[in-house]
Amino acid sequence: MAVDGLSVQLTAPNGRSYTQPTGLYINGQWVKSDGGVTLASTDPATEKHIVSVQSGSKSDIDKAVAAARAALKAPAWKSLQSSDRGRLLYRLADLVDEHRETLATIETWDNGKPYTVALNEDMAEVTGTLRYYAGFSDKVFGQVMELSPDKFAYTVREPVGVCGQIIPWNYPLSMAAWKLGPALACGNTVVLKPAEQTPLSILYFVNLIAEAGFPPGVVNIINGRGSEAGAALASHPDVDKIAFTGSTATAREIMRMAAGTLKNLTLETGGKSPLIVFDDAELDNAVEWAHLGIMSNQGQICTATSRILVQEGVYRRFVDAFKQQIREVSRVGDPFDEATYQGPQVTRAQHERILQYIDPTVFTDVTPGMRIFQEEVFGPFVAIMPFRTEEEAVELANGTQYGLGSAVFTTNLTRAHRVARAVESGMVWINSSNDCDWRIPFGGVKQSGIGRELGEAGLEAYSNVKAIHVNMKSKL
Repeated sequence: MAVDGLSVQLTAPNGRSYTQPTGLYINGQWVKSDGGVTLASTDPATEKHIVSVQSGSKSDIDKAVAAARAALKAPAWKSLQSSDRGRLLYRLADLVDEHRETLATIETWDNGKPYTVALNEDMAEVTGTLRYYAGFSDKVFGQVMELSPDKFAYTVREPVGVCGQIIPWNYPLSMAAWKLGPALACGNTVVLKPAEQTPLSILYFVNLIAEAGFPPGVVNIINGRGSEAGAALASHPDVDKIAFTGSTATAREIMRMAAGTLKNLTLETGGKSPLIVFDDAELDNAVEWAHLGIMSNQGQICTATSRILVQEGVYRRFVDAFKQQIREVSRVGDPFDEATYQGPQVTRAQHERILQYIDPTVFTDVTPGMRIFQEEVFGPFVAIMPFRTEEEAVELANGTQYGLGSAVFTTNLTRAHRVARAVESGMVWINSSNDCDWRIPFGGVKQSGIGRELGEAGLEAYSNVKAIHVNMKSKL
């Protein structure tokens, strides 16, 4: 657990008491920041101070990277059998299950999402992702290629090296699991920076990493602002890879900072995902999924289907039903109240950013040139517009800089698959929205990112393929 002076006993609004670490975690030890700076964590529901945590400086990043580099080469990790790495990940998942109520409490208190969501959805995603990649730890295979009687070649998959992982504030523990699972399964070491707005659950989680038995230095946690700790990590010459989830604008800066050493990059960035409803769709089903696709997690989802395109024949019926769904389901309130569907936005700054667009959250009869059709708002904010033909729907769907997710509602399966292929996005849901799964690749095209997370494809981001040529002939 955290050492004296770097932890505090807290009692959350739901009455759960726990020990909250507040330091930086470097080489298996809790330490204070070299700069002596702290970050304040605030309850989004009340705007009351929860606790202050240490904020890492450039020199703290240097120490964490050095610890990760040393652990990468140390026998305790480098010589560990792949199946034993899997056992460590399985043990970590078991520990998350044991501490799920506390982790969900911290996530809700620090982030504002409903406790029922954090407990029943987010914690299940964390453990499911960790166990999925635990199973892959001893299945990161190469290939053998027979070229001729005199020569063959084979490939091996090796760890990328020291991985910097920058976590967003909307799903702190889930996004950490998405990145840690494949990285550790492939034998890498990690320096992870939580979002400055929501560091608390990850700081508690890191004690579980130690308890699971991961050697010191394999996972290091540095709190801090993106402009300082994040920038130092992205530009560090001894970091081999950066994995980032966040805004497109920040991703561009990370690419620029990482360019000096041509770092391996995985970037999952912004979205303005379309949801297309055709005349023949099961309307009640489309309304329910459209509501979930934009209103869950306070609308703070990169894949939120925030542009709803509805064919003219059912446009007015859909709009009326959608507004009724919001009135009946989207109860805003205390995130620890089981009846709450939508808690507060993560910070006052995020709340005010949404209000820069306008107060109401549903806009009908939108046109493609409007800001609310083109820009990611990242809140419970949806734009609805009609279309006439399939061709027009596809053109509208593709008419943004983004290409992360999309959804198609129709009972015509031929059209469903045709439109799914025509839409420019990394993911398409047919007759659902945002029901992601850790076994399925996740990522976007255009300015929605580079690379894929989750599924078997997630392993490729954390391993390098080495080709080894074997000459069997003694003379040319």
